[in-house]
Amino acid sequence: MPASGGTQASPLGAPKRSGSLRAQIYGDLRARLQRGEVGPSERLVDLDIAATLGVSRMPVREALLQLTHEGYLTSTTRGFVVPTLTPDDIAEIFEIRRLIEPRAAANAARDMSAAVERRLEAAVRLAHEADAAADVGRFMTCNAGFRQAWLDAVRNRRLAATIERFVDHVQAVRFGTLGDPATRRIVLTGLERLADAFRRRDPVAAHDRMADFITQAEAAFFRGHADAAAAAAEPDAAAPQGGAR
Repeated sequence: MPASGGTQASPLGAPKRSGSLRAQIYGDLRARLQRGEVGPSERLVDLDIAATLGVSRMPVREALLQLTHEGYLTSTTRGFVVPTLTPDDIAEIFEIRRLIEPRAAANAARDMSAAVERRLEAAVRLAHEADAAADVGRFMTCNAGFRQAWLDAVRNRRLAATIERFVDHVQAVRFGTLGDPATRRIVLTGLERLADAFRRRDPVAAHDRMADFITQAEAAFFRGHADAAAAAAEPDAAAPQGGAR
């Protein structure tokens, strides 16, 4: 049963007393995962979250299990954790995105409304501001806002939900690559080209530009991954051999 009186403050926000508590907890946890706020070593424990929110354990556990079913989390004996994605996992996700997102973008361009167009333009503008301030977290939020806007124009809601999940799965690991100004420029250019195709209601251009955007995003990710691996190996290469001083 929920605790009487006011609820405790928490990073998830105070739970609403109306509507589906499980759905709200699910949405709040998913938003944290999308923003990269749950680290690879952090464990999400249903009892701890329930105590912080002042709610019963059941809706929290149901939300965590749903996130696990959708691939956002992995269940362990000591709680729920963010899954560790290998380079092969990332490559597979990008392959799936290349197969379905261009078609979805074409459909969105066909059905684009003026309201969604305004949201896209605002997201691009705010992304430029975040880039200028080198605010990676805010840049990711703007990028996610752009994606959510055009996905809202996709009539096939199952298709939109599938795309959203697969993109979310790589958001946390992409956080590090967006610290590179050159990578942010690639993303900004892609957003601008997509916004132009959506503005002109051009399904063919939206399809082709989305395919190109995903290809460049994948290349940028693996380039950053290779650079990080090389940087990590440098101290080992520079270490003296055979215990020499």
